[in-house]
Amino acid sequence: MSTHETSDKFVYHEPGLQHQFEDMGQQEESVSIGMWAFLAQEIMFFGGLFTAYLVFRSKYPMAFAAGSNHLNAFWGGLNTLVLIVSSLTMALTVYYAQKGNRNMQVILIMLTMFFGSVFLGVKAIEYTDKYNHGIVPVTGLNKVVKADTKSEHAEVKEKPCYEVSHGEEEEEYVNPRGEFQWKDCSLVKLAQDHNYLTSAEKIGYFSNGEIDADKFRDKVRIFFFLYFVMTGLHALHMIVGLGLMTWLLWTAWKKYYSADYYMPVEMSGLYWHFVDIVWIFLFPLLYLLGRHFMH
Repeated sequence: MSTHETSDKFVYHEPGLQHQFEDMGQQEESVSIGMWAFLAQEIMFFGGLFTAYLVFRSKYPMAFAAGSNHLNAFWGGLNTLVLIVSSLTMALTVYYAQKGNRNMQVILIMLTMFFGSVFLGVKAIEYTDKYNHGIVPVTGLNKVVKADTKSEHAEVKEKPCYEVSHGEEEEEYVNPRGEFQWKDCSLVKLAQDHNYLTSAEKIGYFSNGEIDADKFRDKVRIFFFLYFVMTGLHALHMIVGLGLMTWLLWTAWKKYYSADYYMPVEMSGLYWHFVDIVWIFLFPLLYLLGRHFMH
């Protein structure tokens, strides 16, 4: 009995092999199937959001184009470039994990984390801009600025919304309750003049045959609801990805991965690439929509 127990202590186990698996082949297959199943449900999760976007976009294209044109395409493009480069550094991390090169793994993981942090920093800049301009679609979450009754601006009559052109010099920001604000419906006038409006828009933007600024604002608000939900959930996935990278950095520094065992790095890379691919779809749908109307 004692001899048998002693011999069991020296049974060879492949590096990284968990006790519930018979060999590395079985473990790798199980991990791979589990990750792809997880990514499949993530695709269905984001697919529901994309479906909601497409439904409302098809009904109110001018409202969505107006909201999209308010987004800063430069920041969105920069974030796209940042994520594409981070996908490269992540792929190279997997490559050097397969080669057992610890130093390159650590350097590339740190670069991947840096690019992910830059992405989140840019999102923080964009969200702050929305807060300062009163276009967060939830009342009370925008910057509160009370009106100055002594100001000359308070006595000036506002222009009709269809005469407020995108990009013109902004008026003084006043928002005593932190409400969602939208004053520009010039695209509706443009679409009406060229007979671009859909049947849903002809009902949804007008009251008694006249453009209703409040109705149009509510349709633009739908766009920003979707914008914050989709980009916010994507940013949450990026934060989770940075957590994974932190764990990978620690284990890579401890020389945990080699040519015989690198599955955690490869699976983390799949997750990171998925998050990047989601953004590749979000960028044109949210930032580039209806740009041609502004020319």
